[in-house]
Amino acid sequence: INIDLLFARLNTNTVPSDFDIDNDAVLDGVDSATEKSINGPRVTNLVAAFVNGTPERYQTFLTVVRCVRKWAKARGLYSNKMGYWGGVNINIAVAQCLQLYPNACPASLLRKFFLVFKTWRWPQPVMLTKPHDAGYGLPVWSQQTALRQVAPMITPAYPAMNSTLAVSRQTLQILQEEFNRGHEIVDSLWKQYQRDSLSDLDWKSLFAGSDFFISYPNYLSVCIVGPTQLDAQAWAGFVESRLRKLVSDQLARSLPLKKIQLWPKKVEACIADQAALLTAAQRQNSLTYFVGFHVDKLRMRGDQLNAEIALQHFRDWELNRFQPLIPGMDVVVKNFKVKELPLICFEGIYEGGKQEAMKRRRQLRNVDPIRQEKRRLARLEELKAKMAEIQKKKEEQQDKKRKRAEIEEEEKLSEAVEEVEAIKKEEETNVETNLLESALDTVNDGKTREEAAADREKLLAGELIAADENDNDDESDDEAALYAAGDIRDFHTKVQKKLVTSQATTKREEGSRDIRSLPVSDAQLEVLRKLGCNVVSDDESKQLGADLLPPWRLPSPHAAEEADSLFAPRTVSIKFAHGFDGLTELDFNGHVVDKGDEDFQPSTGWTGRKAGFEFKLGERGLGYYRTGKKVVVPSNTAY
Repeated sequence: INIDLLFARLNTNTVPSDFDIDNDAVLDGVDSATEKSINGPRVTNLVAAFVNGTPERYQTFLTVVRCVRKWAKARGLYSNKMGYWGGVNINIAVAQCLQLYPNACPASLLRKFFLVFKTWRWPQPVMLTKPHDAGYGLPVWSQQTALRQVAPMITPAYPAMNSTLAVSRQTLQILQEEFNRGHEIVDSLWKQYQRDSLSDLDWKSLFAGSDFFISYPNYLSVCIVGPTQLDAQAWAGFVESRLRKLVSDQLARSLPLKKIQLWPKKVEACIADQAALLTAAQRQNSLTYFVGFHVDKLRMRGDQLNAEIALQHFRDWELNRFQPLIPGMDVVVKNFKVKELPLICFEGIYEGGKQEAMKRRRQLRNVDPIRQEKRRLARLEELKAKMAEIQKKKEEQQDKKRKRAEIEEEEKLSEAVEEVEAIKKEEETNVETNLLESALDTVNDGKTREEAAADREKLLAGELIAADENDNDDESDDEAALYAAGDIRDFHTKVQKKLVTSQATTKREEGSRDIRSLPVSDAQLEVLRKLGCNVVSDDESKQLGADLLPPWRLPSPHAAEEADSLFAPRTVSIKFAHGFDGLTELDFNGHVVDKGDEDFQPSTGWTGRKAGFEFKLGERGLGYYRTGKKVVVPSNTAY
């Protein structure tokens, strides 16, 4: 059985029978080791005096202290030299809660214990009473001299000192997580009791063993070996008191670690590499501690961690202080993955051993809120990628539709342009046709255009030519002579009289006979040719009489001048309603490109100092603004 045996050397020749260890005078003239030895029972007696107001209160204190110690041992938090809480620390912490809640029952005080230290504002010290100086020359703890202490817990006896000096930032992180877990369990039990006071409360979950060996992906085994059993015990005690410095001062500061935890319970076995040069005696006289850690991937450089430098510094600066350092005393470190841990690590913790531990690990990983959040984010990213792909396809389809619409619009526009050009050509043709028709109106004696068109159709149909075999060819010759002589009016008058006579003769003939179906003699065709008409078939649609020259086309002295005035080019001018100062350049998004002025010079990056200007981001974009001018930064823009 391991016990703590204290020794103190007083500054007196004999120990009086009425010796009072609680009196501050016993510390007069003692050395530092005696001071620490005597202060142990002095602090215990003073804490008991603080909580010994009533017997019920003292029993409540003892019950809660036993529960907290059992909880701390089960969760791997009971070791002062490893950087956690010891027995004195738990006594002071429970006494502090009892001062805050003096009338609480044990269950309620245990709930208040986790609530208080879950919300405690570290590094605010835990003190049962203010420190005092008895005047015996011993150093007393003060707030000014404890700037780097993480979680101070001050002893009430003189000289006041910090009983949690070994607690580091890494161990405080572990303690804080366990306080949160304990409060969650006890609070749920308290709520269950409030709903049903007769129900059985399950306290086993609070005192359940820690899942240290399945909580981390990486582990280090620190194997302490010695040549003999006595040497190994002395050497192991010294190394154990320095292991917290290896974790907090060396590994945590030199490696990119997110979380690191030293397991305070030792394994009575030599867990070292087979290639390590250890003798059989060293492997027999050895014990091993484990350190679990999480790597911070955001701070990683490369894919490997080099812990050799930190381990070498630990050997040089801490372990070499042991005296006497006998050959064979050594510390062997080995790296393990969680699935590579030896079976001895899971014995006594899980009923099914390592296999049951791995099942428990999978369950914890599935309910881990961080992993659930990662899965949710991964699922969200996957959905975003799918939505982006769908949106891209929609945009491609819209682009195709837009291009198709643009092509159709261009085709419609080209058709409209062609129609406009055709209309213009038709209008130009109509102008010439109207001029020609006007000239023909002057030639035809009082006939309208409709009547002339009807006569032309009848002429093409052969209705104006009488099928009389006794036609006089001499009259046709006379008419041809008149046309050749240039007497156009007499020629047209004679033709008109002849047509009227021919129509009257035709009417007197059989009304039912269709002249278009009768053949025309060669003599009649010759007469038509002499009159200047083009003889065509019934299927053709050419205009007859196109060879006739109207009067306005006959040669005259002023024909050239009239033609020049008629077809002279016209001058056309275009005037815009608004003037243009200059050209405006647009960027890819259709926004106007700011070319700058005397107060602003655009620039995509800093090109050096310019006199009278400052490089900044404003409402006109990134560039050089004149010094002294007010520049408004858009609300949706950040540097």
